[in-house]
Amino acid sequence: MTDLAVLLATSGHSGVDRIMKNLVPAMAAKGLAIDILRIRGHGPYWENLPPGVRLVDLGTSHVNTSMSALVGYLRTIRPKVLLTDKDRVNRLALWARRIARVPTRAVVRIGTTVSENLARRSSWARHSQLFSLRRFYSWADGVIVPSRGAAEDLVRVSGLPGRKITVVPSPVITPGLFRQAAEKAPHPWLEDNRMPVIMGIGELCARKDFATVIRAFAKVRAKRPCRLIILGEGRQRAKLETLIHALELEEAVCLPGFVNPYPWLSRASVFVSSSRCEGLPVALIEALALGIPSVAADCPSGPREILDGGRYGPLVPVGDYQAMAEAIFSQLDMPAATRFLQAAARPYTVENSVEGYLQVLGLA
Repeated sequence: MTDLAVLLATSGHSGVDRIMKNLVPAMAAKGLAIDILRIRGHGPYWENLPPGVRLVDLGTSHVNTSMSALVGYLRTIRPKVLLTDKDRVNRLALWARRIARVPTRAVVRIGTTVSENLARRSSWARHSQLFSLRRFYSWADGVIVPSRGAAEDLVRVSGLPGRKITVVPSPVITPGLFRQAAEKAPHPWLEDNRMPVIMGIGELCARKDFATVIRAFAKVRAKRPCRLIILGEGRQRAKLETLIHALELEEAVCLPGFVNPYPWLSRASVFVSSSRCEGLPVALIEALALGIPSVAADCPSGPREILDGGRYGPLVPVGDYQAMAEAIFSQLDMPAATRFLQAAARPYTVENSVEGYLQVLGLA
């Protein structure tokens, strides 16, 4: 019998992809039989499925056309639990379980700060998701969020009772992270210890606000030689390249695209998280686990919790490139000890996260 079915529809290179690729193998290692339900053209993309995990193609290419396929799967396989992430997929799962009339538990995850995410949506999208949260999420057997700030925000926005929502730290830190971090330096800038490298990681989108990082970097570089690398891909690449050109930074900024981030990140001098909103910034946790001094925009929510109010690294106002530049200077001049920074990442090990997920899923 299938213990857990996981339905996602991601870009293939998002934080959700990284989280689930850590979580699923670790749960399978506990002896669970897991089905990954696939919507064609969507991630996560699995190179090698671990033992106990199988890929089930729903035969559809869009979330909105997957209802009948998911209902059919639930009626045929009847997994003990269905786990989904992100609102459109969560809505699909809750309705499908209701239509299928099966005893499968439905647990949904929301990895962002909902109010901040809604603020950038169109009026129609905003009202649609609010209606979904307030009307359908009460059908779920559990709602998982990655931080206390995200939980408080969701209660406020959705009206869901707090007992329905559980904070479970994301499964970020794995032994594989450290093995990959030790691989050969993938860029000549990372072999040159004489010049600091500032680094950002994430989708090149408005929410990640890498424009603020680039402007802050311009201020830092005006006073001391350094370089900037931003790992990731997305729709804002052209805008960011235009800004780099306008600030005459072409020789000092590199946008390599979507790559394995760990051998890059492990050699950074300072990591910068600039997001305008997060649920829990995965790359910030990874940077701390590798002992990299870090700076974060004090966005809702996650960075303040991870950095313990600034104890493990400076927090700056969202979008304030002047303050970000000053914080980068402080980290370059007086970096904290590696072991001290690594302590901030300890709650986010896969082991801790798996136990939390299994409790909420009812599979402990």
